[in-house]
Amino acid sequence: MSEGVSEAVAPKAAWRPGNDLTGWLQAAPLTLILLAFLLAPIAMIVVVSFWGATEFSIYPDFQFDNYAFLFGSEVTYRVFLATFKYAFITWAFTLAIGFTVAYFLAFHIRSQPIQIALFLVCTIPFWTSNIIRMISWIPFLGRNGIANQTLIDWGLIDQPLEWLLYSDFSVILAFVHLYTLFMVVPIFNTMVRIDRALLEAARDNGASGLQTLVHVILPLTKPGIMIGTIFVVTLVMGDFITVRFMSGSQRANVGRLISNDIGLLQYPSAAATAVVLLLTVLIVIGILLRFVNIRKEL
Repeated sequence: MSEGVSEAVAPKAAWRPGNDLTGWLQAAPLTLILLAFLLAPIAMIVVVSFWGATEFSIYPDFQFDNYAFLFGSEVTYRVFLATFKYAFITWAFTLAIGFTVAYFLAFHIRSQPIQIALFLVCTIPFWTSNIIRMISWIPFLGRNGIANQTLIDWGLIDQPLEWLLYSDFSVILAFVHLYTLFMVVPIFNTMVRIDRALLEAARDNGASGLQTLVHVILPLTKPGIMIGTIFVVTLVMGDFITVRFMSGSQRANVGRLISNDIGLLQYPSAAATAVVLLLTVLIVIGILLRFVNIRKEL
């Protein structure tokens, strides 16, 4: 009996010091790169956020004045609220558009070459700069732009619409245009790996198209939706160029607040705002990851 048990148990691999050393050596280059270009800059921003500054100089002194001023200002809360508003509305539109496009490519296009071709068409806007794509909306949405002139010619309006440009509408429109692809790619990548036998089984059991979508496709697509959500939310919350140009400097978000502080050479104040923004984004990502274990489901 004991012999059978001993034969059933697999022998443990012998530990060799060289195995661990080889693993550390292989991981060392990437670890050094992360330390030098990710952790070190973040650590420096945190350190500078506790420094002091005058109109003409910065001096190293551990103090909480920057954070006290930041949390004691009503402007900070309004700016953060506007940032969350932009992120949420952009996320909602990019999710609706991204899910629809990915669903069409994954389930309605049977030919793989056509799938790839149409997917590449979605990437064509990325062949140009983000700033060029963003600014291209200005002559289209302007008072005498194509949109207003077309609506006037069709008799739908009597005078140009002022809210098309330099407003929250134009900011969100630019965000959706710039970042929808970041939602399409992960959702499409998840959908194409769904076993089609599951869809056939759902139909065979009498499920309607809507029921199949809600109970089969959506649960299996959650990892892609979550990855796209993280991309879109983090990009929107850190973007300030889009808000500046598309609002005509009439709106602000946290990124714009940091940019203004840097322009005034108030680096400690900008660093404190950046730290708070970083922590906010990390908290948002942590909350999102509570809903889906991306590593497990991918």
